[in-house]
Parts: sequence; structure tokens; C-alpha cells
Amino acid sequence: MDDRALITVQPEKRGGAPCIRGMRITVYVVLSYHASGMTEGELLSDFPELTREDVLACLAFAARRDGDPLAPHD
Repeated sequence: MDDRALITVQPEKRGGAPCIRGMRITVYVVLSYHASGMTEGELLSDFPELTREDVLACLAFAARRDGDPLAPHD
């Protein structure tokens, strides 16, 4: 999964935090909810504007950055 097309970073949105497709939903929110036990189906139900590909992109983004949290977003 190449997250680079779905994960965006815009200084004027959410303080430059990585967001999904330019929306105000951050990668952090999706990962936090998922880590707390929310299933993919529950995420998609609670955030109907998200797709399965968006959730997978969040996971890929986190995996790519693992080991270097200050790595720039390509």
C-alpha cells in the first residue's frame, strides 16, 4: 500500500498533522481509535467519509515512519 497519494500534510490544516485526503481527519485519530480496539468496520461506520483504503494508508504511513518518527513525509 502506497500511502503517499492518500495521506496529505498541509500546514493550514490540523497544524500540519498528516491527514487523510485533505480532510480534517488525522492519521493519529484513525490509528488511536484502531489501537483502542475499534474495528475497521466501526471506523468506517463512525467516519463514513473514510474508505478501507484510507485506513490501510494510515497503517502503511505509520509502518513507513516506524523507527524514525521525525522522518519527512515524502
